[in-house]
Amino acid sequence: MLRLEVVALYAGVNILILLVLAVLVMMGRRKHKIVLGDGANEDFNRAVRAHANAAEYIPAGLIGLVLLALLDPAVPLWLLHAAGLFLTAGRIFHGVGLHTGALNAGRGAGILLTWISFLLIAGGLIYAGFAQQL
Repeated sequence: MLRLEVVALYAGVNILILLVLAVLVMMGRRKHKIVLGDGANEDFNRAVRAHANAAEYIPAGLIGLVLLALLDPAVPLWLLHAAGLFLTAGRIFHGVGLHTGALNAGRGAGILLTWISFLLIAGGLIYAGFAQQL
């Protein structure tokens, strides 16, 4: 599997996560008859926050993965898979966790996995940046 194909896999799944969360927001708007804002509805607000949080984290993670893939020789393939898997699992856990309650293990695990992904991506990019200079 080529590096950009690895990234394509994780990008596709994460875009689907964003789509599912967006559909849940739309369905919540219809169900609660909310046209703008969150209508002070706690359930709907959780759906909005789940989508917004994913929209905040997923693009940065995917941009980092693409850059890692493009820095071909300096970045091992396992790093792309680890970062992509942690990002994807983290976004799933966090989205489900936000939908099921205010504070729970899903949210905690989700953000932890996402942050581990970001650390892997950041470390890989910094390493690759220096490796290209040497």
